[in-house]
Amino acid sequence: MEVRSMEYGNGVSELEAESFKDQLKGFLKASAEMGVELVKGCRDIVKQSLGNENSYVVRKFGGHWNRLSRRLSFLNEFLPEDRDPTHAWSVVLFVSVLAFTALNNTEYATPTPLLKEVYIHPPNASRILLPDGRYLAYQEQGVLAERARYSMMAPHSFLSSRLSGIPGVKAPLLEEFGIRLVTYDLPGFGESDPHPNRNLESSALDMLYLANALGVNGKFWVVGHSGGSMHAWAALRYIPDRLAGAAMFAPVVNPYDPSMTKQERYGTWEKWTFRRKLMYFLARRFPRFLSYLYRKSFLSGKHGQIDKWLSLSLGKRDKALIAEPIFVEFWQRDVEESIRQGDAKPFVEEAVMQVSDWGFSLGELKMQKKHRGSGILHWLKSKYSQEEEELMGFLGPIHIWQGMDDRVVPPSMTDFVHRILPGATIHKLPYEGHFTYFYFCDKCHRQIFNTLFETPQGPLVTIEEVDQTPIEGGVEDAEEVTLGDSATK
Repeated sequence: MEVRSMEYGNGVSELEAESFKDQLKGFLKASAEMGVELVKGCRDIVKQSLGNENSYVVRKFGGHWNRLSRRLSFLNEFLPEDRDPTHAWSVVLFVSVLAFTALNNTEYATPTPLLKEVYIHPPNASRILLPDGRYLAYQEQGVLAERARYSMMAPHSFLSSRLSGIPGVKAPLLEEFGIRLVTYDLPGFGESDPHPNRNLESSALDMLYLANALGVNGKFWVVGHSGGSMHAWAALRYIPDRLAGAAMFAPVVNPYDPSMTKQERYGTWEKWTFRRKLMYFLARRFPRFLSYLYRKSFLSGKHGQIDKWLSLSLGKRDKALIAEPIFVEFWQRDVEESIRQGDAKPFVEEAVMQVSDWGFSLGELKMQKKHRGSGILHWLKSKYSQEEEELMGFLGPIHIWQGMDDRVVPPSMTDFVHRILPGATIHKLPYEGHFTYFYFCDKCHRQIFNTLFETPQGPLVTIEEVDQTPIEGGVEDAEEVTLGDSATK
């Protein structure tokens, strides 16, 4: 009986507590609704009295407000197309004030996690001297120059260095396909000297000078991932005769490219965070602000997550990958090398180049007759001249791998590229993100090389190796093997 009376007593108290909680909820809900209606009423009163065209406020400040609105109208490009700018920006301003207040109130209440400090390693890169007196740092992987069946040059992306290349690619795999992989620091990155007047044409020439200095006599492949593909596009435009082909992974284009359709542009911008959109806007309109922001982030002397530093929105698989210890170790070492010189200028240059006029359009990469001028004289000359038509563009293979869950370089960018360059081969990767197919994936790397080079044939056989190896068919057979291998270089 005592137990039952205790249970009954507890039940009564619980019911009383619940009824009081419900009453409190109802009171707060009703108060909130009354507050909302009060605000709406005040807003209507203000609209009717102050917003009237004949009111003193409108007559006094209306003209100034309209002029200011027209000057700031370019900011509306950050808004979705179905939003009224007046209402949307008022909401943005209100939310910004609330967020700023919340950040100030929680700055000292929330414990800050300890951040790892950036360590600048002693210089150890191999370097070449360029014709203009600058030094360019590089790194080689795979087989030696004289044994290379295929040579690949890989410019790195933003906030990266020569240490990236194809992240996690295994030496035995490069040996199996006979690949020599050369990566290098862009001007001002890592151990490469800055370029006083850098542009995409000078970037392509740096690649050409490096290939010549390292004894890449034949044609080579160019590899570009993300922002690094901007320099791969430049190589296709300015040194097409030296390229065997291009392998690109989530290649970027200028997000302001006038050739993009409305759907392509919207499909690209909608995937990005507000901060990333802001960074593109600043790079295009106010690049001087970037230096300050970079010094507050990856040039602060502290390590951070890649999605925070670069304002990236990532899918589930990308988020899982960047949390892996192997990725964190690689990322931190790559960043340390990238920011070695501590100068924000090369990073600002890189960001500005992407959103500025590239000096060429992707459509120029299609093989076409070189335009010699207009007018009847040029037409008659071309009609009766015996000279062969001069061609321009790139005729070799272009392979593009695109993750369909990539939110950094959305698939709409690749759709744009394929529309402009229908001859490019697009490899769509379901469920893959921006990093998952290219970084630390042995199976993926093998698939890539199989696509580009088909069956692996190993490195070239040198004359010394042939002389030291007994051959059953005699000297003539040995010469045929050597010549055949050399011809494929």
